[in-house]
Amino acid sequence: MLVTGATGRVGRSVVDLLTDAGVPVRVLVRRSESAATLPTNIEVVTGDLTVPESLDAALHAVSTVFLVWTAPPQTAAAVVDRLAAHAQRVVYLSAPHRTPHPFFRQPNPMAALHAEIERLIADSGLDSTIIRPGMFASNALFWWAAAIRANRPVRWPYRAAETAPIDDRDVAAVVARTLYEDGHAGGDYVLTGSESLSQAEQVDIIGDVLGRPIAFEELPPDEFRRETPEAARPAVDMLLTAWNAAMGQPAYVTSTVADILGTPPRTFRQWATDHATAFTEDPHPTN
Repeated sequence: MLVTGATGRVGRSVVDLLTDAGVPVRVLVRRSESAATLPTNIEVVTGDLTVPESLDAALHAVSTVFLVWTAPPQTAAAVVDRLAAHAQRVVYLSAPHRTPHPFFRQPNPMAALHAEIERLIADSGLDSTIIRPGMFASNALFWWAAAIRANRPVRWPYRAAETAPIDDRDVAAVVARTLYEDGHAGGDYVLTGSESLSQAEQVDIIGDVLGRPIAFEELPPDEFRRETPEAARPAVDMLLTAWNAAMGQPAYVTSTVADILGTPPRTFRQWATDHATAFTEDPHPTN
């Protein structure tokens, strides 16, 4: 099996789970030095999604590919053609853009890219399994951890907007199971956590885990947008539109993780407990 995105937050766990299950794994990396943190008992091959012909060595004798698209869209068609020439099945990490809930139905460039890659895979004749995780619990690290470590209020828009955060580890476990277990060709799986929580409730849970209250200061969307670096504006606009659409209704919740793994997904409180030190310790100490 070939794993792309193997150094990312889902792909890295997928590699570990496959090797633990005794599955032969090959990983694709853009630079060989980025494989330093990967297990030593796997095969590492360099290649680049923006250079489709560079993938041939990685695809040799591969039957199944875990595809995480981390490149601009221009080479997607050529890459899928390359996969179809070598492999029989693709497990694709997509998004819930087809899900009947307003949070996921807002048009945006990422949804359009995922939809196009799914179309290319379907047209290629490859068997496919589409994995559609909702909001990741780990977004809390990128969004709120710096303020919480500094004992500042979390200043954020749409405090009442509800999502069902899913633990990256549960996404990886589902991906790994669909890679090595029969019966998932044609599967289209929307993955969420088991509970609908407002953004303010998520911050409160982190505070409970840390043993101290964390203030939530709601920002108007326009002020939040102005405080965002220019490079992040497209992603912020996408999120603001989705949060606004989700106001006043519970998040979309599925049982897919439990259906596939036989165990319920981790709760947001479990995730926060396991990552508590990220909200208390500087991840880049100077000494």
